Amino acid sequence: MELLILGVVALLVIAGSTALAERRNVPAPLVLVVVGIAVSLVPAAPVIEPDPEWVLAGVLPPLLYSASVAMPTMNFRREFGAISGLSVLLVVVTAVVLGLVLSAVVPGLSLAWGIALGAVLSPTDAVATSIARRAGVSPRVRAMLEGESLLNDASALVLLRTAVVGAAATVQAGEVVGSFVLAVLPAVAVGYLVGRANLAVRARLEDPTVTTVLSFTVPFVAAVPVDLLGGSGLVAAVTAGIVTGIRAPRVLSPQQRLSDAQNWRTVELVLEGAVFLLLGLELTAVVADVRGTGAGPGGAVLLAALALLLVLAIRTVHVTLLLRTLARRAERHRRLAPHVRRLNDAVLDPEKVARIAERYPRLPRRGRGDLERVRARLRRTLADMDYFLAVPLGWRDGGVIVWAGMRGAITVAAAQTLPHDAPDRSLLVLVAYVVATGSLLLQGGTLAAVVRVLRPTRADPARRADERRRLDALLTAVEAPDAATPHEAAVLHVEARRAALLDARDDGAFDADLLTEALAALDAHQLSLEAARPRATP
Repeated sequence: MELLILGVVALLVIAGSTALAERRNVPAPLVLVVVGIAVSLVPAAPVIEPDPEWVLAGVLPPLLYSASVAMPTMNFRREFGAISGLSVLLVVVTAVVLGLVLSAVVPGLSLAWGIALGAVLSPTDAVATSIARRAGVSPRVRAMLEGESLLNDASALVLLRTAVVGAAATVQAGEVVGSFVLAVLPAVAVGYLVGRANLAVRARLEDPTVTTVLSFTVPFVAAVPVDLLGGSGLVAAVTAGIVTGIRAPRVLSPQQRLSDAQNWRTVELVLEGAVFLLLGLELTAVVADVRGTGAGPGGAVLLAALALLLVLAIRTVHVTLLLRTLARRAERHRRLAPHVRRLNDAVLDPEKVARIAERYPRLPRRGRGDLERVRARLRRTLADMDYFLAVPLGWRDGGVIVWAGMRGAITVAAAQTLPHDAPDRSLLVLVAYVVATGSLLLQGGTLAAVVRVLRPTRADPARRADERRRLDALLTAVEAPDAATPHEAAVLHVEARRAALLDARDDGAFDADLLTEALAALDAHQLSLEAARPRATP
């Protein structure tokens, strides 16, 4: 009965805090953390020590799956180089540098345990994405932050596991790379297969409620087997979500996708709210564990401040190098764009293609079948070039990316998975807790103000208006197919327009947000048509 009462109270607190946050225009997770800390300071409050496996295996897979389904995969593909650097290379560098510093500062802490704590402090939290979206940053920055938060959890946990093993035995660099590859590659394969199987099964069902219930099992079906085999279940859940996000508009009905979106939004609210509420409630238990140790709570706070400063400094260096790399790539695109456009014009000209075929008689047997594939590749390449050149990233955007790299619940949960025989375990857990909560409250609470001060690059209104006109022209050009009844013809016309939009999405021809809006409008139109379907007379 006590658990039932606590659960009901927690739901009421989550709902109330979220409503208050919306009215005050502040991020709901920050309100929940503050509420949790305030409650934990009440003398009569119970000591909360949740099992970290519930967070790592029970909460993170569905949250990451839901976020990856909703993420614009076109932008994820384009920014994958930057995302992989932030989510893998930056995690490794941060963990190693923190390990070197902390092992030198904390007496008796070995390098391996220092790297383990560094791995705990490395992953960023997805809450930054919602704050950045509300602040109006460019889609490029949002894509990097979203992709980083989806993938760096897995990198950090694999590195943490390797560091813990290395604390007991010597581990070579090759073994670390091998462990990472063995953790990620099978996870990607399993996630892909689960994502495709999920859609294949659900496409054969008509009841949206049933298909949504099945969707709740997908992240666990992908993650649990991989975890049992020693891989990264989080990567499997993310991969399944990406596959679902790409394919669902083509194979699932609007009713099914609308049901998914509404119900998953509720799941996200409850799970994310519970995680941040527990993060605040754990204060008493974490502080109690460290009392009586050599450093004490005060020493832990100082170590946490040092760690947070190091994390921000390392992130600043990495983002600075990243911006230079992106600037060089943009310059290369600027030089190559005219040549690619001329090549694209050539393959679109039937006369030029015919002359090439006559000049090279063996080419038609192989080349004509691949011509449309070449055209599609050129269209995508040009669209990618336009994307990178239209919204270049400068130091202002880099400042937002640096400050948005806040830590959160995954840091505390990962810290609590440290073995109980780890040296100064309670101190390490408290350091992780202070870094996570301090980062959330400091960076999360000021990110919107930082965005206002830095004024990063925003989407060009003129370019967006031009894309909207081209998008409207694309939809207008789709002809209505013949059908037995006007109602059937209208439904088929909507489906044809959706197919055209999805083809444009795959080519990268339009802004991802515009395409999302257009697809949502088509779904709403089709749902209204389905509601107005003429009933057969008995």
